[in-house]
Amino acid sequence: MVIGNYRTQLWDKQSESFLPSTPGLGMHVEVKDPDGKVVLSRQYGSEGRFTFTSHTPGEHQICLHSNSTRMALFAGGKLRVHLDIQVGEHTNNYPEIAAKDKLTELQLRARQLLDQVEQIQKEQNYQRYREERFRMTSESTNQRVLWWSIAQTIILILTGVWQMRHLKSFFEAKKLV
Repeated sequence: MVIGNYRTQLWDKQSESFLPSTPGLGMHVEVKDPDGKVVLSRQYGSEGRFTFTSHTPGEHQICLHSNSTRMALFAGGKLRVHLDIQVGEHTNNYPEIAAKDKLTELQLRARQLLDQVEQIQKEQNYQRYREERFRMTSESTNQRVLWWSIAQTIILILTGVWQMRHLKSFFEAKKLV
């Protein structure tokens, strides 16, 4: 689970500083997984919170697009975006969970530990996946290097045989042998 909080600030030329942006300014948030599939695509306001869960391990792309091109007052201005991304177990607000589910401190700590164990298992699975991909790439590269060296050796031997036959026929034609 990934949670992103953002807020935008618009540049004010008169005060020469960034001010909280106007309510009309919006942001379009688009999230793509490592395969390029869109996980989230939504329009939000000038401040917002987006949440998504992806079942594909790897690097995700998070794109924030401003609708500022439609605003006449933004022409030639600057926009600052503050972005805070929380991933995995850090997304849980445990005091809020304890109050909501009426958990004792021991139960809350047990839930935190279970979440940490689950996060560690996910990280191990991801590392295994990366290791498998790396191993496959290494084996493929090693196989290509092997075939390339075999091809070079065959070409070298054939060139040597051709040169010996050519020189032998040359010397026989010149009657030196």
